[in-house]
Amino acid sequence: MVEKRVGKVYVVGVGMTKFEKPGRREGWDYPAMAKEAGTNALDDAGIAFEDVEQAHVGFMFGESTSGQRAVYELGMTGIPITNVNNNCATGSTALYLAANAIRGGLADCTLALGFEKMRPGSLSAAYKDREWPLQKHVQALAEMREISSPPAPWMYGVAGLEHNDRYGSTPEHFAKVAEKNHRHSANNPYAQFRDVYTVDDIKNAKMVYAEAGLTRLMCSPTSDGSGAAVLASARFVEDNDLGDRAIEIVGQAMVTDMRSTFDTGSAINLVGTDMSRKAAEKVYARSGLTPGDVDVIELHDCFAPNELFTYEALGLANEGEAHKLIDDNDTTYGGRWVVNPSGGLISKGHPLGATGLAQCAELTWQLRGEAGARQVDGAAVALQHNIGLGGAVVVTAYRPANRRGAL
Repeated sequence: MVEKRVGKVYVVGVGMTKFEKPGRREGWDYPAMAKEAGTNALDDAGIAFEDVEQAHVGFMFGESTSGQRAVYELGMTGIPITNVNNNCATGSTALYLAANAIRGGLADCTLALGFEKMRPGSLSAAYKDREWPLQKHVQALAEMREISSPPAPWMYGVAGLEHNDRYGSTPEHFAKVAEKNHRHSANNPYAQFRDVYTVDDIKNAKMVYAEAGLTRLMCSPTSDGSGAAVLASARFVEDNDLGDRAIEIVGQAMVTDMRSTFDTGSAINLVGTDMSRKAAEKVYARSGLTPGDVDVIELHDCFAPNELFTYEALGLANEGEAHKLIDDNDTTYGGRWVVNPSGGLISKGHPLGATGLAQCAELTWQLRGEAGARQVDGAAVALQHNIGLGGAVVVTAYRPANRRGAL
């Protein structure tokens, strides 16, 4: 099949709220969150809401037209507004749809917005009278290991045990991933948590899934918050003199579950690593980049083992060798890549509909040199990975337009 790609896509404005523990800000409802993030993104781009031709709005927990209600805080111009729900990949799915509208020549300026107002505690099914979307995945995994509760840490914990058994990684590596991300978040004013912990602190925290040594400090929390990005065509960037701030999306792919998710008998594939690998391969092919070209990465560390698997899926390490990157400090400042300078989901927080757009914001700031104390020196190429079980993954590569002579 011949792929049709019409136009280049640029991020010209980003914004987000601080991520918070659910209910911490009294009276902070999703319209207020969306107004804050969306206004910040529009101001960052230096444009008015009236310039936006489409909005794609992501959230998991809410009523059917919450996207409209959120966007109405920014303006009411009659534009198409799409409500998006794709599990934990919701925010990046909104980004993908907003980019496709420009890529396909349907708009010159679009808004991707995501938010979440969550309840404390582990996630659970909202409806009890129908099949849970993850039931097929859970049943397949239950054939490998006895079910534990809550389900999400159990699923990633079982996959972590598989990596340990196959390749020689250990729960100590999961703790080191979490230590790094908590340390990075100390420099992020948007992060829900900014405390620094030792590896021993993390290993000795409250146990969530004991068999895999998975503790609370290795798990992303529930969070409230919002993120937003304004996307534009080359024509819009030129007409509005935005070239110095524009960040080009040089490659982007969405992949959903494949037969290999279930047919390989692998817990690692059941939590999405194979579809992450396929999405990354598509992005490298479309952008002409290699993993070695990348400087800074925001990836989906919902649980510390998933960061380990994703190193391999993104091509940073060969299969079974991701833990060597951790031992060699190759994924932090001074290493080959800086992974999750924001603190990642583990420490920055994880309001499901906002996560993918917060990743976009962080990487945009990094490539502009605007990330403050967490700035990655010389960052010129960035990679984003956002995954949702059940399932979808979006991988996106970015480069500054003014360094490519793209306009």
